[in-house]
Amino acid sequence: MPALSKIIFFIALVLSFTGILSPPVALTVGIIFGLSFTHPYAAAARTSARILLQVCVVALGFGMNLHEVLKAGRSGFVYTAMGISFAILMGLALGRILRVRGNSSFLITAGTAICGGSAIAAIGPILHADDEEMAVSLGTVFILNSVALLLFPPIGGLLHLSQSQFGLWAALAIHDTSSVVGAAAKYGQEALIVGTTVKLARALWIAPLALAVAAIKHNKSKIPGESKVRSASKIQLPWFILFFCLAAILNTYVPAITYFSHSIFAFGRLGLTATLFLIGTGISRATLKEVGWRPLLQGIILWFAVGVTSLYFIRAGMIAM
Repeated sequence: MPALSKIIFFIALVLSFTGILSPPVALTVGIIFGLSFTHPYAAAARTSARILLQVCVVALGFGMNLHEVLKAGRSGFVYTAMGISFAILMGLALGRILRVRGNSSFLITAGTAICGGSAIAAIGPILHADDEEMAVSLGTVFILNSVALLLFPPIGGLLHLSQSQFGLWAALAIHDTSSVVGAAAKYGQEALIVGTTVKLARALWIAPLALAVAAIKHNKSKIPGESKVRSASKIQLPWFILFFCLAAILNTYVPAITYFSHSIFAFGRLGLTATLFLIGTGISRATLKEVGWRPLLQGIILWFAVGVTSLYFIRAGMIAM
């Protein structure tokens, strides 16, 4: 059985990298694998997925125009701030009502409000979250990411959302960058550009949130000698976003890059499909059992509220690119 699981894992990974499997299919195959077998390379898959995602996001930058990236950041500032505030307030209220224990409630809230696993990875060390709290929070977000990647494109089609509308909705309502890009790529090229730029601009809010949490944690701390500088030093910023912007700058202003940009962009999309497969393999029976119903219910209700609210404002024309 261990040998069979390794063979299936590598075959599916290769099929994902070659583009034979589409992003939703790759994710589905990964989930089925995770639920059916004991992962032979669980730790390596998690590390590879994180690194590959960052590399692919940078590669996708070679298909973006800097003017579009800046436009997304400027036009999305106000509703991003309002959306994050709404998600945090509602998430904390739900966590209290459902009695989600420890730091899991805030981590799930932060992951939903900003950027999924990246936000949780940045905020967790500041809160001194233990391994179980991190696992529960990441498991909740990963499960909902998988569902979103499969559901969002058909819902967008049923509602006749434009490419721009769907990309914006995906960026506001789906947790992780990988699933946003996967869903948007399935919907269309324009949706991919809008979704990626808005999501990466949104991910920059990890920094101010992390600093705010560090300051609050410091003020409440009773540990002698603990300082704001010590807490802030644990913040893990998504530096790959800066490389994404650099790639967009090169693609916009350096004509010679255009000879290679299409190939690099294509590699990014193929690598993203493999990333989604790796993420899917991390959803195991143990993960589902460990998450439990309270954190998962909090994540589902909060995600549904954010998704429905943002969709309403987008279709009403109150949020637009």
